[in-house]
Amino acid sequence: MSCMFDSLKSKLKNVLNKSSSKLDSESIFEDREEKSAADEIKIEEPEEKTVPSEPEIEDKPVSRKEQLRAGKQKKPAPKETGPSAGKMVGDSGKKIKEDPLDDLLDELEVVLLESDVAYPVVQDIILGVRDNLVNKKYGRQYTLEQVVETAVRESVRNVLKVNEFDFDKWVDGQERPTVMMFVGINGTGKTTTIAKIAKRLKDNEKSVVIAACDTFRAGAIEQLSIHAERVGVKIVKQGQDADPSAVAFDAIEHARSKGKDIVLLDTAGRMQTNNNLIAEMKKIARISKPSLKIFVGDALAGNDAIEQAKVFDAAIGIDAIVLTKIDTDAKGGAALSIAHTIGKPIAFVSDGQGYEDLQVFDSEWMLERLFEGYEE
Repeated sequence: MSCMFDSLKSKLKNVLNKSSSKLDSESIFEDREEKSAADEIKIEEPEEKTVPSEPEIEDKPVSRKEQLRAGKQKKPAPKETGPSAGKMVGDSGKKIKEDPLDDLLDELEVVLLESDVAYPVVQDIILGVRDNLVNKKYGRQYTLEQVVETAVRESVRNVLKVNEFDFDKWVDGQERPTVMMFVGINGTGKTTTIAKIAKRLKDNEKSVVIAACDTFRAGAIEQLSIHAERVGVKIVKQGQDADPSAVAFDAIEHARSKGKDIVLLDTAGRMQTNNNLIAEMKKIARISKPSLKIFVGDALAGNDAIEQAKVFDAAIGIDAIVLTKIDTDAKGGAALSIAHTIGKPIAFVSDGQGYEDLQVFDSEWMLERLFEGYEE
């Protein structure tokens, strides 16, 4: 997993490191004392009194010491993840001006685009960073680099949290047998992903039937049969060129008669622009009526994976996504973009060849890998 998001992480770190050298703190932070002539008049005589309505209370020596002590006490706990924007922002402190940020945000935009992050997602992240920074007042104990890093982290978190999906909880709430249909083009690891999910379900004490609905290739039926045997689940199959919808129907009927919990439908994976393939997917979905339709995409494909997902979503309506080969994805663009772009959650990421190498995806998992080591 050493390659995971390495390129994007390195480029993000370069941008954040430059924030301290490229942006002069004196020019980017507004000088509150220059702007507060009225406050100075209020403070000149009764220095010992505290007026609740005055925004300059923290400038008093005692208040600032207490604030610094509080900041130091809070630092050790969140050291691995960094302070949140909510803890940094207050009613007083250093206020960031807009103009000096433009160059930094332009550079961040280029980094994200180079990492195959979809353009609409890039714009959402940039706008989020700007909103987190401009005209916000940050505590004086935080460095400019900490402030910018936190703004970027919070913006990325907001993009990732648009759609999240608890697969195991969803399965527990479904009627039996629960039918899941898997779609995606050849070479993405769809068949192996089905085996991994079958293993996960079996480990959770669910009985599973796999349907070999990719009858276009004899090799696909053989490959799925090997996986089913290794995982220890039932497979329903017919010969090459059989009607895929008939295979799906047989598998569902078998599950009903035997009291099985889950039916996993493998499907053909010719290019998503193949009209015959799309028609076949629609027929299988119409007959099997799956409760969950999962798109399996290759993380290394970047924006191509997003375009593939859009085609399948338009044809049959995708419910969730599995991204494969995430352990070798240095860019991370697909993981950042796909759920936000098509509005469907990433259920899992596949991070290895073993049946156990299936990771539940959530925003914190991604953030940890993108921002780990930033505070060293």
